[in-house]
Amino acid sequence: MPEDNAAPVQELSELLQIRRDKLKKLQEEGRDPFAVTRFDRTAWSDDIKNAFESLDGQTVAVAGRIMAKRGMGKAIFADLQDGHGKIQIYVRMNDVGEEAFDDFKRFDIGDIIGAEGFVFKTRMGEISVHVQGLKLLSKSLRPLPEKFHGLSDTETRYRQRYVDLIMNPDVKRTFEIRSQFNAYLRHFLDSRGFMEVETPVLNTISGGATARPFITHHNTLDIDMYMRIATELHLKRLIVGGFERVYEIGRIFRNEGMDTKHNPEFTTVELYQAYTNLEGMMDIFEEFLSSAAMHILGTYNVTWQGQEIDLTPGWRRMTMADAVKEYCGADFMAIEGDDDAGVALAKSIGVDMDGVEHTWGNALYESFDQKVEEKLIQPTFITMYPVEVSPLAKRSPEDPRLTERYELFICHCEMGNAFSELNDPIDQKGRFEKQMELRAKGDEEAGMMDEDFINALEYGMPPTGGLGFGVDRCVMLLTGSDSIRDVILFPTMKPLDMPKAENKAEEQPVEAAVEAPKVEEKIDFSNVVIEPLFQDQVDFETFSKSDFRAVKVLECEAVKKSKKLLKFTLDDGSGENRTILSGIHAFYEPEDLIGKTCIAITNLPPRAMMGIESCGMLLSAIHKEGEEEKLNLLMVDPHIPAGAKLY
Repeated sequence: MPEDNAAPVQELSELLQIRRDKLKKLQEEGRDPFAVTRFDRTAWSDDIKNAFESLDGQTVAVAGRIMAKRGMGKAIFADLQDGHGKIQIYVRMNDVGEEAFDDFKRFDIGDIIGAEGFVFKTRMGEISVHVQGLKLLSKSLRPLPEKFHGLSDTETRYRQRYVDLIMNPDVKRTFEIRSQFNAYLRHFLDSRGFMEVETPVLNTISGGATARPFITHHNTLDIDMYMRIATELHLKRLIVGGFERVYEIGRIFRNEGMDTKHNPEFTTVELYQAYTNLEGMMDIFEEFLSSAAMHILGTYNVTWQGQEIDLTPGWRRMTMADAVKEYCGADFMAIEGDDDAGVALAKSIGVDMDGVEHTWGNALYESFDQKVEEKLIQPTFITMYPVEVSPLAKRSPEDPRLTERYELFICHCEMGNAFSELNDPIDQKGRFEKQMELRAKGDEEAGMMDEDFINALEYGMPPTGGLGFGVDRCVMLLTGSDSIRDVILFPTMKPLDMPKAENKAEEQPVEAAVEAPKVEEKIDFSNVVIEPLFQDQVDFETFSKSDFRAVKVLECEAVKKSKKLLKFTLDDGSGENRTILSGIHAFYEPEDLIGKTCIAITNLPPRAMMGIESCGMLLSAIHKEGEEEKLNLLMVDPHIPAGAKLY
């Protein structure tokens, strides 16, 4: 907001200098605020408001950040923000003295102060502190965002979370809920006999999940190591060792795309209990998540992604095959081990099987993934997953094609994953070998062989139930947050200081930079190969029916199970969002495209891709440099409005 006594037209650099000048003057007078080491606060803002009857007229000491100042002459009101809220303070020259009052008039919005005075209620009925003593505790050298709009730019909020927390009370509440969630999680598990443990973040083998790892290098050992993608295999070693109930709340690292539900580093809890199975893990997760909502929010009912979600215990439980039969009419259990028949059944309901090994199990899973998952709004446990997609789960005694595994879905989002854990070392080794085959074929997400884990299983692991779920997604549910970045204090962001050759001119003096002639960038097209132009002519009437429009990228995310596809949510100017899928993930990361203005054909018939309707086509330019294909998505001036038609 504009500085007191400062014209709003001043440049930011001028405002920064004014504050530094104020600091320098204080330091020259021997009153450096940064030299202060302590202030003894006796009351928080909410304490004073909640206990006004007992504190009325009592002396208190408060401390916090100045968020607003009002008044003139010999009395000023100000809003003081501390860690629990805001309280109004009343500063009068007759009470604090002329020198202290003059100092206070020069204090800036954002300065941190301590104040001592008595509690009272103003004529307008607002509980306040009548100040009798003031102390500047820290100088704010940078102005806060404008009062009435706050910090609203999403990317700036994530990059400058400290300002976001100052300006947006709802954001602070989100992270208070996250802290309460973690505390309740530990209480819930500890009270049921689970022991919290810690396992390595750096490993010589990447295992426990299907994901691409981050790779780092250990200098002393001179070996590459993997940052963990799961905590599972070490925790199950502890079950072998005799700890019968263990859990870990740990940071996980996966070198994959970023979107509204995925961040490269995130937090999970994995827990393992000996002598129980899939059913026991369903009971634990349902009891925990429903009771966490009641404990933290005081209700079982939450709103998430525009849906009213009821977490009252008694959640639906159904097998994957039953879910596909109910929602799609395809009965996979009527097929007896016939891979071709399974694939044909999946294709008959519009499932894309490209790039997937053609087995009955994969056909069942892809049918669920592409056709059913998006329909699951209320809490639903989906059980009995195919063995192909569950390398660490125990086979079903009734049907060896399936495993005793479940995932919990809420609002078409996977919330947790649990198994009756595989404890047969021979079967486990065979599944590791299958993962190794997939890895040899180029699947970077496939698991590795963990000989030591096989060795541990050979000593004997009791029947065990295991459960893993994301803390971030659970907090998203409880806070109604649409993006995982809203519940991670410091989410992964692309650096702003990426080196750009054209910025070198900025290092020169302004006069020189203005006078220097522009140097045109030289681009080498000598080794570029382009596809031959079409020789067949298209009649003008046919071409003119193509509707080319400028579109704004509202959201962009990687399509699950696809290494190529990006899913775009676009503003096409019609007032309704448009979804278009484009196979350009090899050339762009989703977060780089959000906010861009692109060109799309908007009147093509919808086309199903990976079970998602793609309504149009984004335009790209493709060429080759030698044997390497290059692609550039057509992006245009952001001043062009959404829906502008191209002629």
